[in-house]
Amino acid sequence: MKALIGGFLRQLVVAVVVLVSATVVLGLAYPAITWGISRITASKAEGSVLTDARGCPAGSALIGVDLRPAPGRPDGYLHSRVVGTADDPLAPGSPASSSSSNLGPNNPVLARAVAARRAAIAAREGVPPAQVPDDAVNGSASGLDPDISPDYARLQIPRISRATGIGTERVAAIIRANTRGRQWGFLGEPRVDVLRVNLALGHTVATCPGPPGH
Repeated sequence: MKALIGGFLRQLVVAVVVLVSATVVLGLAYPAITWGISRITASKAEGSVLTDARGCPAGSALIGVDLRPAPGRPDGYLHSRVVGTADDPLAPGSPASSSSSNLGPNNPVLARAVAARRAAIAAREGVPPAQVPDDAVNGSASGLDPDISPDYARLQIPRISRATGIGTERVAAIIRANTRGRQWGFLGEPRVDVLRVNLALGHTVATCPGPPGH
């Protein structure tokens, strides 16, 4: 009987030690280390939020934000790639509806959608459809790509300049300042951060909460 009780107590002590150790390591130490590592990077772990000139949250540096002008107002925004599968080829993209169409390159439905997007973008920018880059009319796999190609960004410079009154050279300089090269010099393609360009152009989000007490 004593041997049985002694064995039970030993197992109980071992179980308690394992439980406490696992709680300390996995419940306290590991989350604390992970949190600490997230503080090292510049963007940290709060969604990589970018703010406008007023200090208001304008969006995430990691998620595409396609700002649109109010009805009847000049369009001075740099626009991102298409999002989702909306019937309107230039419909504002919503991260909530991000998705790919899963249509193959030879699918006639996708071909018609691409043709409609190309025509709409060409009309918006005042150029022949052949000048519209491929990334402008094809969404990314997630539909949340925050970047566009330098070619698509340059295509939009004249319209942005006319709408904002900012000279084309200045707009081009802002785009160059927000263009990143290939990752590690050989992965991917050069890309332009759409939201950062719009913020550098002086655009702000539609609404902004006032300071505390207002």
